[in-house]
Amino acid sequence: MQLLNKALVQQHLTMTMTIDAIEQLLQRQSQHPDWVNCPERLVIPTFAGVDNKSSGSHLSMPAVLYDGDKEYTAVKLVTICPDNPSRGLPTTTAVVTVSDNDTGEILAFMDGVYITQVRTAGLSGIATKYLAHPDSQVVAVLGCGGMAYEQLNAVLTVCPNIKQINLWNRTAKGAETFKQQFIQNYLNPHYSERKIDIQVFDSSETGKNKAIANADIINLATRSEQGLFRCDAILPHVHINAVGAYLPTMKEVSNEVIEACSQIFVDDLDGCPHEAGDLIQAHDDKDCSWHWDNLTGDLSALVLGNQHKPNNQDNDTNKGITLFKSVGAGRFDAVVAIKVAQLAQQQNIGQNIEF
Repeated sequence: MQLLNKALVQQHLTMTMTIDAIEQLLQRQSQHPDWVNCPERLVIPTFAGVDNKSSGSHLSMPAVLYDGDKEYTAVKLVTICPDNPSRGLPTTTAVVTVSDNDTGEILAFMDGVYITQVRTAGLSGIATKYLAHPDSQVVAVLGCGGMAYEQLNAVLTVCPNIKQINLWNRTAKGAETFKQQFIQNYLNPHYSERKIDIQVFDSSETGKNKAIANADIINLATRSEQGLFRCDAILPHVHINAVGAYLPTMKEVSNEVIEACSQIFVDDLDGCPHEAGDLIQAHDDKDCSWHWDNLTGDLSALVLGNQHKPNNQDNDTNKGITLFKSVGAGRFDAVVAIKVAQLAQQQNIGQNIEF
């Protein structure tokens, strides 16, 4: 068994590898549905009845995947601890195991935090590739926490014309920290040939609206409980990636914006009706015209071209406002973790441990 910490996973797993692996999974699942077995993830609230701690979640996410040659089981275990930033610790901790189903041998035990970040970003990257305006030049990031780094990296990977990054966070210090770390760890080593400017906007409502006013793409990764902006604050062709609001009580995208979208895609048709707070609340609001029947499709339909296209969508560059909502599903973690496990076995990456 190969033991891989976060640094090793991050060193060997690229965004391009991730996007390719997920797209291949979607193609494979369409052709052979029985090759992918992924039950809905188990979510257990933590500290729900305790007053002096913030409630969090524990998630268990198993999946069994067959690639036409070998079958694997991958299991991700996640704990979300909202109080951790005040302790100097990350909000999310996670581990992933990958097993060979022929023998039951555990091939790899790896850090799951980066797997989670990069697979979530990979999903947004795929959605952005298909839905965003092909000449998108400005991306706005609302919420500059741990998930935001790879989300932005995914957009830069699929959008070669990005020239401006606008940052907004509920604390200006968080946005400034994000800017410095993104420049050091992403822009300078990977995008140095592209002239990209990063601007931090103040944490006020005015600052937020300025950050998104000229954005072709908006990345959302917050724990907000109300919509972050109205339609009059955004461009009529903007594409939105919403990866926060993973509980029914959370909401990043307002009902007004949801109603205005020409297309809305989700990553997981089973999980979103139970976890995608933005869409759940829109559906449940009697004053909102959007319902689950209005959903355009899932990511597989988008990639394979099987989605319903509105009558007013006459060409690929005139899609109107588009939204991709992600809550995560075990099969996406699994295919990315399996890719890492295969690489670790082939190149003897990580520490080899015998049970």
